[in-house]
Amino acid sequence: MTGRDPLGRAPWILVVPAALAACVLLIPLVAMVAATDPRGLVDALTSEAARDALWLSVTTSTAAMLVSLVIGLPLAWLLARVDFPGRRLVRALVIVPMVLPPVVAGIALRSAFGRSGLLGEPLLDATGFAFPYTTWGVVLAHVFVALPFLVISTEGALRSTGIGYDGAAATLGAGRWTTFRRITVPLALPGIAAAMVLAWARSLGEFGATITFNGNYPGTTQTMPTLIYVARQSDADAALALSVVMLLVSVGVLVALRDRWLVTA
Repeated sequence: MTGRDPLGRAPWILVVPAALAACVLLIPLVAMVAATDPRGLVDALTSEAARDALWLSVTTSTAAMLVSLVIGLPLAWLLARVDFPGRRLVRALVIVPMVLPPVVAGIALRSAFGRSGLLGEPLLDATGFAFPYTTWGVVLAHVFVALPFLVISTEGALRSTGIGYDGAAATLGAGRWTTFRRITVPLALPGIAAAMVLAWARSLGEFGATITFNGNYPGTTQTMPTLIYVARQSDADAALALSVVMLLVSVGVLVALRDRWLVTA
């Protein structure tokens, strides 16, 4: 009979908690959309502050994703393909920013890249440039929180492809750089692209590290999450409308990219 699962009916002991999980994820979003006044949503879409913050969020998230790809792909390859001393420690350190409270991430960034930080002070003395309270500081904060997601996801994609093709290329005389460019990356490309989307999405929603490290200056460091935080203190309806705008942008981008980057068998 067409439409019947060849593996049999799904057991209720799995269906019920699965449905509960879906409700936990969906109901708050549906409730937020339902509580939003359409007029407030129009005002949010036409607000100059919202447009500036949204543009800054999208551009800094895209920049952070690209930076994370450039430096994160080689790190993921090392973790997946090279057995070096301390590999487990490096992997653990990569995961740490994923579990840090966002405010702690901002303080860590300030300790390293602040005007008097470990690296920030010599950089300021040498070039006159400082990351905090600049758009580049926003990108740096986004890279710090998004990079672990890209590295771990990409490492998983590289491991799933196995090393058999790499070994075959080596027996044919290909060096590791050639194998990386022509074999490893093309085979893992769907997983790498999915990791890029994940890093971009994580960057888009970043708040704590950004505001702690860079403050909240319109046009420079005020992203959509920080604008929503400020609006929430004075106008709950405006904050609600801005949140729905953020939700629509996030869902729209992920849906648009799904068929291109997140295709599954």
